[in-house]
Amino acid sequence: QLQLVESGGGLVQPGGSLRLSCTASGFTLTGNSVAWFRQVPGKEREGVSCINSSDGSTDYVDSVKGRFTISRDNAKNTVYLQMNSLKAEDTAVYYCYRLPSGPWGQGTQVTVSS
Repeated sequence: QLQLVESGGGLVQPGGSLRLSCTASGFTLTGNSVAWFRQVPGKEREGVSCINSSDGSTDYVDSVKGRFTISRDNAKNTVYLQMNSLKAEDTAVYYCYRLPSGPWGQGTQVTVSS
């Protein structure tokens, strides 16, 4: 069974940091591009960042540029999202996704609040 499992979410104060992990089982992430999305209730799922399998290039939505960093550790079959200088508007459920056809992970809640 192909699965992605996210972890690392939680409650953090504004300005704080979290590192999300996305670990694959049933397949290898090597050679796959992976994206992080986030969703808040009542809104569409938003693409946050992605890492390209072929050259390791990365991309970010404007609202997180300079604060978030996506990376991968192929030996651990894991993709990370380092989130710094967190803001209240970053509060969401964060999902990872293997491009282009999935699977989706189950999501991890990130709450930024004082």
